[in-house]
Amino acid sequence: MDVNSIDSLMVMSNEKVVAVFTMGDFRRAVLDGLDINNCLSSIVNEEFKFLKEDYSQEELISIFKFNQLVNDVPVIDDSGCLLSIVSRKSHYSSVEILQEGKKLQDICVVIMAGGKGKRMDPFTRILPKPLIPIGNQPIIQKIMDEFQAYGLEHFFISINDKGQMVKAYFHDHDLPYSIQYIEENKPLGTAGALRKMSDVTTEPIIVSNCDILIRANYLSILDHHIKGKYKMTLIASMRQYVIPYGVCEVDQGGELKQINEKPEYDYLINTGMYILDPSILNLIPEDEYFDITDLINMLIKNNYSVGVYPVSENSWKDIGQWKEYKKTITELE
Repeated sequence: MDVNSIDSLMVMSNEKVVAVFTMGDFRRAVLDGLDINNCLSSIVNEEFKFLKEDYSQEELISIFKFNQLVNDVPVIDDSGCLLSIVSRKSHYSSVEILQEGKKLQDICVVIMAGGKGKRMDPFTRILPKPLIPIGNQPIIQKIMDEFQAYGLEHFFISINDKGQMVKAYFHDHDLPYSIQYIEENKPLGTAGALRKMSDVTTEPIIVSNCDILIRANYLSILDHHIKGKYKMTLIASMRQYVIPYGVCEVDQGGELKQINEKPEYDYLINTGMYILDPSILNLIPEDEYFDITDLINMLIKNNYSVGVYPVSENSWKDIGQWKEYKKTITELE
């Protein structure tokens, strides 16, 4: 589903559709504490919406209209065998997919590219982190290409360290983007530059670090943010870690209770991509160093709603560290 950007799977038995599994089912299960070692059958939807082969357009439109979480509808014959799948995207434009009147062309993307990129030393002694190559393109262009695939073409790039080299790259390459720059006169952290976006738009803003690649359905992420009425949505990746030893569990007196051999733990990891409601940008101090974690903690402390949108482990590439950088190059090749 990750590799092929598939939102829904039809679960078959004896050539008949018996259930549907969607990425939405996966996200809800993760937020409910999913154990990823469980069988898929524990979270599939057996009460799925479907159409018969002689369905009318009115029936199809009714399913999509009254079931906002349904993106793909199986068409089955009288015996339950799959004939075809009708996608919401094939009947609605990208603009119409977003809820509550939000228009895709009004959504802008901010790429935070003002850092020094210390994790990628010594490359970043010469090149700014956004221009580190992935194949024949720099990281930042790979990120922008992912957004453009969903119709998102309006970019703001925060620059500081070696910022003129970033501007020179885009000046010399005729790319199909609208690009504006947020120039930091001094380091402003991972969120300080966003204060300068407070008067730019009234629509949700997508914020991405310049050293990550999220391969997910951005329309679904935006819908999740808008429907949840969140002030901020954090995109998180499901990660499983295995302790390669026996872990001792002891009581307060130091007596061994049991040993857990090579236990596995599941965590939701912050990926470095966010959706922000522009109303919170004025909470960021003007022209001061301010990290995104400072903003998140401020929102939680003041009872603002902060949502989480889980993506799978393979959807997130952290290109800002050497091990993941090399792994990403190998996978893309």
